Amino acid sequence: MNQKKTRSVSVRNLTTAALIAALYVVLTGVSSMLGIASGVIQVRLSEALTVLPFFTFSAVPGVTVGCFLANLLTGSPLPDIIFGTLATFLGAIGASLLKKHKNLVAIPTIVSNMIMIPLVLQYAYGIKDAFWYLMLTVGCGELISAGLLGGLLLRLLHKRNIL
Repeated sequence: MNQKKTRSVSVRNLTTAALIAALYVVLTGVSSMLGIASGVIQVRLSEALTVLPFFTFSAVPGVTVGCFLANLLTGSPLPDIIFGTLATFLGAIGASLLKKHKNLVAIPTIVSNMIMIPLVLQYAYGIKDAFWYLMLTVGCGELISAGLLGGLLLRLLHKRNIL
C-alpha cells in the first residue's frame, strides 16, 4: 500500500509539472503574439508562474521545462535557450526556498533574470546597450511579470488554497 501511495504522489507531481510547463509555453506564446515577450523590455506573462514553487516543488521543473520549450519554440538563439532557462530555474529554486516569506517569492526570479538576461541580450542578440541599462530594463519587465502578476497569482492561489 505504501508503494501505491508513493506512485500516485509521483504521478501527481509529474502531472503538475507538465501542466505548469504547458501553461508556461502557452502564456509565452500569447506574450509573443502581443510583442512583449522578447527584446530589451520583456514582459512574459508566463513569468508570473515562477511564484508557483512557493506551493509545490513540482513547479520548479514545470517552469524550467516550460521556459526551455517556450524559448525553443519561439526561435531563440542557443545562448538564450540555455541561459534564459537557467535564469528561470534559479529563480524557481529560490522561490521554493522562501516558503516562510511569501512576500519575497518573486525576488529570486527578478534578480536571476536581471543578472543573466542582459548578458544574453548583449552576446546572443548583439544589443549594444550598457549592461546596467539592460539590467534596469529587464528588471522592469520582471517586476511587472514576476513581481506584480506573479504576486497577484500568489495571493489568489494562497487565498483560495488551490495548490
